[in-house]
Amino acid sequence: MRSILFGATIALITSLLLTPLLIRYLRRRAYGQQVRDDGPQTHLVKQGTPTMGGLVIVAATVLGYFGAHLISWTQFGSQPSVSGLLVLYLFVGLGLVGFLDDYIKIAKQRSLGLNKTAKLVGQLFVSISFAVMALNFKTAGTAPAAVTLSFVRDIAVLSLGSIGFVVFAVLFISGFSNATNLTDGLDGLAAGASTMVFGAYTVISFWQFNHQCLRSQVEGCYPVRDPLDLALLAAAMMGACFGFLWWNANPARIYMGDTGSLALGGGMAGFAIISRTELLLFVLGALFVAVTLSVALQVAFFKATGRRIFRMAPLHHHFELAGWTEMTVVVRFWIVTGAAVALGLGIFYADWLGRATLQ
Repeated sequence: MRSILFGATIALITSLLLTPLLIRYLRRRAYGQQVRDDGPQTHLVKQGTPTMGGLVIVAATVLGYFGAHLISWTQFGSQPSVSGLLVLYLFVGLGLVGFLDDYIKIAKQRSLGLNKTAKLVGQLFVSISFAVMALNFKTAGTAPAAVTLSFVRDIAVLSLGSIGFVVFAVLFISGFSNATNLTDGLDGLAAGASTMVFGAYTVISFWQFNHQCLRSQVEGCYPVRDPLDLALLAAAMMGACFGFLWWNANPARIYMGDTGSLALGGGMAGFAIISRTELLLFVLGALFVAVTLSVALQVAFFKATGRRIFRMAPLHHHFELAGWTEMTVVVRFWIVTGAAVALGLGIFYADWLGRATLQ
């Protein structure tokens, strides 16, 4: 438990202190956000606001994770686990793809960065390598991931096989990393929502640790590898997002850019896969799902009928054009995320209560 608190605290303080330094550096280099011409006109004032703030989120997470392990190692001999390192690899790897995208936007002073092919190749490489490694590195016969699809635990009848799992993982990771990227359109929206989701995974992973099959073979135990280390990593990500939100809240002094959004989305997907709660992420991350669906529905409906369902997609821009202020949209979407996270945790705990009652 101490290591989880250490990780969250180190990441939070690092993010709080490092972000203003990055803001000053980016301002000196004139590395500012390029705003879409076809977006809400109220966003034009954001032109030139420093971006690539995701670098702080990634750095703070890494420092929080390894810093907590260093402190715990001197006292208890705690070391990073394969599961934690795999999720961190996915988080940092997708953050690197996003960084290249952001840097090209800034260097060429345009709103589009990497071309679609290059971005897709980068995401595929990181996602496929993560999925393959997650099926290996077995300890006591248990790999970090399972080929069986899961909700709050594995669903035995939904076995995908190794190849099917890799395909699913790639689609799942790409979907949530791009969903977070789409959601990152208003000041503090993605950072605040991500903080809540990572907070949920801190609770879920710690609960799984207390009822882990490797520690106690009881009815309803969780066959999850390294849940305590996953809780530590989730807490570090939560702390990093929370600290960054101080500077990213409206009016934002810095944006996370693709560096942060791709990393955060990948991190969520990684936790869902390794903690074996893939389908539960659709509940916890309902906001990201809704934003992505709004874009898909808008495109499909427009191609079919020539008309639009929403005033503008993604969904948050629709409400802006409907007259809501940006801060109103953000706060209400945070409330939606909080409700979704509470529902997801309730479903997770209800499953445990149901099994405990049967014992």
